[in-house]
Amino acid sequence: MSIIQEIRQRLVALRDDKNVEFVSKLFPTIDSSRILAIRTPVLRNMAKELVKRSDVEEFLADVPHQYHDENQLHAFIISAMRDYGQCMAALEHFLPYVNNWATCDQLSPKVLAKHKTELLERITAWLASPHDYTVRYGMGRLMALYLDDDFEPRFLEMVAQVNRDEYYVQMMQAWYFATALAKQPEAAMPYLLPDDDGQFRLNRWVHNKTIQKAVESYRIIPEQKAYLRTLRRKS
Repeated sequence: MSIIQEIRQRLVALRDDKNVEFVSKLFPTIDSSRILAIRTPVLRNMAKELVKRSDVEEFLADVPHQYHDENQLHAFIISAMRDYGQCMAALEHFLPYVNNWATCDQLSPKVLAKHKTELLERITAWLASPHDYTVRYGMGRLMALYLDDDFEPRFLEMVAQVNRDEYYVQMMQAWYFATALAKQPEAAMPYLLPDDDGQFRLNRWVHNKTIQKAVESYRIIPEQKAYLRTLRRKS
């Protein structure tokens, strides 16, 4: 039996029928027949086991997967990789097949934080990708890894220049700028203010969603929240 067959059999056996309906509501674009609703800790533990196997590359190469849970497992296997080159090759192969926000956001290899200079080149390419969730992933890595000691104002511009209609891309844009307002307020605030010609940098939906998320954040003080509320744009 191949590792692909083995993994699929194991996952199907773990199907959580009581949880399928709930999970399906979280992913309206995925056919419910492709959702096994396996709990995340179970998949993470399986990934820690599988990443050590010499034949795991066979499973990672077998995309697109049949089940959403296979995508989740795939993401957790990549996240467990410790070699940057192996991890990046696996990421580049898998990202075009990511089709939902959870798989995208839970794809978080710790090894990337040790290679921030090289990673920036890949992030720049991801932001220009034709695949929406690859774009979301690039913004997510900028948010997770480059808003603290490694922050540069140009990263805000990179995210602001993303122009996509996809809801989950725009949601990540708003999440990024809301986080930037908490961590780099002086650099981020101008993106919510009009320029000399009265033009705004972010589209109205992203602008207002940024403010909403910032106001909901415990990291932003009440005085800042009060000011942000005055910056909401009406339709």
